[in-house]
Amino acid sequence: MALVELSNVSIGFQSGERKNSVLKDVNLEIAEGEFVAVVGYSGAGKTTLMSLIAGLLRPDQGSVSVAGKNVTGPGRDRGVVFQNYSLLPWLSVLENVVLAVEQVYPQWTRAKQRDEAMKYIAKVNLTAASDKRPGQLSGGMRQRVSVARALSMDPQVLLLDEPLGALDALTRAVLQDEIGRICRESKKTVLLITNDVDEGILLADRIIPLTAGPGATLGESVSVDISRPRDRKALNHDPNFARIRANVYGQLRASKQRKRLSTSPEAATVTPQLNLALET
Repeated sequence: MALVELSNVSIGFQSGERKNSVLKDVNLEIAEGEFVAVVGYSGAGKTTLMSLIAGLLRPDQGSVSVAGKNVTGPGRDRGVVFQNYSLLPWLSVLENVVLAVEQVYPQWTRAKQRDEAMKYIAKVNLTAASDKRPGQLSGGMRQRVSVARALSMDPQVLLLDEPLGALDALTRAVLQDEIGRICRESKKTVLLITNDVDEGILLADRIIPLTAGPGATLGESVSVDISRPRDRKALNHDPNFARIRANVYGQLRASKQRKRLSTSPEAATVTPQLNLALET
């Protein structure tokens, strides 16, 4: 049985008297210990999909379950890392992580809670910065704190909602390697939401394109059959990388073209030219 399962999930949002479809007939299974990346265009509904699994939203139709139990709200079995860090600015790194530990282990002594928090701060290589506040940290360091906080809850599933989207290219590459290492060591089940196909190939066991919205759904799953650990320089010369990349981009471009043809009368006589990179 899959650890995470979405069955015929649909959701929309009300706009005046009309309800606009965001996701339609989404089916997804993630096995225990699997790292899955969902990639898609901005605005297609990736964060909505993540919010459904996190329990922040409820589907209009269908069901979402983790470990066989229906998701009805947030829970400690799911740790979430958001793009905007979501740290309390008046607390130190240690205090931000301790807040999560307290929620999971309220019966522990304060000293034991702090020791547990420091264990995860060490995993993200921030021991030396444990007394600093978020305003004293770089964007990459703040995102490391978010990862440590999520891991400190010992969740069954780690949900990463475009966690590196706000970072510069060099910091993003460093954090990609760190997240890959941490996920391998922790052996967590991971769902990564991203609009970067190469990032998905670097980190995931499997990539699933999210088709163009409105009414987006999941496309064909693509297995990343490339041995670990993966080196981004070596990937550029790996024929499997080129094949996987072409498959995912091909599905995304095709879904965009189908959506344009179905919504624009003029588009029926024009073949749109789409860039290789995802639109933002």
